[in-house]
Amino acid sequence: MASESTDFEKLSEEQIKVLEGGFKDCKYPDGTTLMLVAAECGLSEEDTRKWFKQRNAKWRQSEGLPAQLGSVLD
Repeated sequence: MASESTDFEKLSEEQIKVLEGGFKDCKYPDGTTLMLVAAECGLSEEDTRKWFKQRNAKWRQSEGLPAQLGSVLD
């Protein structure tokens, strides 16, 4: 997991802006939305999916929710 976050630290300001804009519009994007955001950022769909997954975990934690959707462990 550490290497994934390191990869995302190398994103440009413009890529982060596009990703955050997509996250603001929809926290759980469907395949088409992921594809469009990935194309706009110049990232693979898989990397975009991973970014959304990590961003959702960060958002849920900031809201005092379990890190994973549907988790009842916390």
